[in-house]
Amino acid sequence: MINQYRTHNCGELRINNINTEVKLSGFVQKIRNLGKMQFIDLRDEYGITQIVISENSGLEDVKKDINTECTISVVGEVVERSSKNDKIPTGDIEVIAKDIIVLGKCKNELPFEINSNVNVREDLRLEYRFLDLRNEKIHNNIKLRSKIMKDFRTEMDNLGFIEIQTPILANSSPEGARDFLVPSRLHPGEFYALPQAPQQFKQLLMVSGFEKYYQIAPCFRDEDPRADRSPGEFYQLDFEMAFSTQEDVLNVLKTVVFNVFNKNTDWKVDNNFIRIPYKESMNKYGTDKPDLRNPLIIEDLTEIFEGTEFNSFKDKIVKAIVVNKAEEKTRKFFDNMSKYAIEELGAQGLAWVKVDNENNLNGGIAKFIDEDRKMKIFEKMNVQKNSAIFFVADELEKAQKISGGVRIKLGEEFDLLEKNIYKFCFIVDFPMYELSDEGKIDFNHNPFSMPQGGMKALMEKDPLDIYAYQYDLVCNGFEVASGAVRNHDQDIMIKAFEIAGYTVDDVKNKFGALFNAFSYGAPPHSGAAPGIDRLVMLLAKENNIREVIAFPKNKKARDLLVNSPSKVSEEQLKEVHIKLDL
Repeated sequence: MINQYRTHNCGELRINNINTEVKLSGFVQKIRNLGKMQFIDLRDEYGITQIVISENSGLEDVKKDINTECTISVVGEVVERSSKNDKIPTGDIEVIAKDIIVLGKCKNELPFEINSNVNVREDLRLEYRFLDLRNEKIHNNIKLRSKIMKDFRTEMDNLGFIEIQTPILANSSPEGARDFLVPSRLHPGEFYALPQAPQQFKQLLMVSGFEKYYQIAPCFRDEDPRADRSPGEFYQLDFEMAFSTQEDVLNVLKTVVFNVFNKNTDWKVDNNFIRIPYKESMNKYGTDKPDLRNPLIIEDLTEIFEGTEFNSFKDKIVKAIVVNKAEEKTRKFFDNMSKYAIEELGAQGLAWVKVDNENNLNGGIAKFIDEDRKMKIFEKMNVQKNSAIFFVADELEKAQKISGGVRIKLGEEFDLLEKNIYKFCFIVDFPMYELSDEGKIDFNHNPFSMPQGGMKALMEKDPLDIYAYQYDLVCNGFEVASGAVRNHDQDIMIKAFEIAGYTVDDVKNKFGALFNAFSYGAPPHSGAAPGIDRLVMLLAKENNIREVIAFPKNKKARDLLVNSPSKVSEEQLKEVHIKLDL
């Protein structure tokens, strides 16, 4: 079929097209006036072709309507360029224009330069996102996203999963974040909730006999924005398997994620998806999202400092990190590290010592460490000459969190992160329960998970000692997938929720369909959900998730392009039986 706007795209003409009449359409990227000749870089999604308007072209009238970023259609002849451009695939040729039509006019003043967003306020870019998306880098991110989603679908299809869509208008469920509520016009006073995840529906599909389900699902959570988390909505590759164990799901995750990464990066993809129990991760890395490119390990020195007279360490958990080749670091560096720990991580302070080339301790808290403790520290931490040791002392959870933040900062300051590689790990053996801020037993990760040890563990163990069959996949310090073996047994479900303060009626009311379905022969099942946005962010080598989403919201969860959220009329509110109380 002949296209009325083009015979070729702007990225495909080559030297073998010389003497051919062609028709191109695209955006005017750049205009250069050289005497009586005018040169235009014409851009479309596929590339750039140089257009030449000569003095004898008869196009003087249309030239005055052409400006940067307007769209034009050009008819002309392909000729060989006298001054070739080896930076673009079409650099051997140019098109001598015979006819030009302006298809879409553009204002003379753009809000920012399209192919450079340096020093452009992000809010301005988001307000004019339709222009920002013309930027080659951002445009390619969105194309990469499309390819990655296609590759995920191919991988899941190859493993025998079938794609099924679940409802968007659903019910409220305790997924750990606030729901987005949708008032019902037909049922006054009642609300739908946008799904935080397709959790209940995918479990119901397992009861229905679909053994391998997946979908690329939109999920909605009313959470505060972060650089690695899109506010309000995100997409995940949601999948579930009947008659499966944790091992089965981890194998699927490793296969699918490894293959998709390998297809979409020039970096090395480490296939050693090591498994780290949650408690070990918190102790060694100070986080359940460890970046394994960073070689630093946190050591616990609490026993070594037992009975110390140093007040800052008395009756505290003491964590420490040793960094080699620190001889050139000045006092200012150590002061800045302490300032960072206090102001950014909430520490009471950051203690330190330097080790010289004769293994003597200097500076910081050196005078509070006797020879016996020094030798024990050296042995436990394999301390080298010309290194530095940093100490954090606090209650357990704070000490873990602060030392984890210090580890990350030291990895950056000493440039220790392994380059051009993706390193993965599975975090396993999450606690089933935790203490809430009010001191009550609450679910730690996912209320639908199967406790390790089943009913016996729920009946006999301290709730805080029970592990769940829950797991996260982490890549380069980012959680990229989360999942669990599901609790498919009614009796175990009732007991698990009872420990967290829910009655049988609570369970029936909140999860009525799921609870009822488990009365009709529910198979064991498990699943996981890799986050699409975050995986694309990693593969695009971006630090901000908004760079890989076509129309993202800003840091305040506002869409500046279409001005949402926005106020609605009284009539609209009346239709859904809502009165505002502001």
